[in-house]
Amino acid sequence: MEKFSKLIQTKHGNNELLNEVISSLRLRNDAALARLLGVAPPVISKIRSFRLPIGSVIAIRIHEESRFSIKKIKKLMTGQLGGAEKTGCEE
Repeated sequence: MEKFSKLIQTKHGNNELLNEVISSLRLRNDAALARLLGVAPPVISKIRSFRLPIGSVIAIRIHEESRFSIKKIKKLMTGQLGGAEKTGCEE
């Protein structure tokens, strides 16, 4: 299994993951996402601007809160998930 630190994350992929979580959990904005994940709002901003990668702790929190599979989270982070694959929640 590939470690999160070794994944080639893309800015588009990170934003897509965050947007997908916000959408699926019907959150209002990044501040609500930050509260849900237990991080400060600037952390979400830094991830969106690609100044901070999504680490394993945040990925696990996303998994716990959204019930997205780790596989789906990794694919979204690396920009490999698109179209029809995005709709289902893989467990």
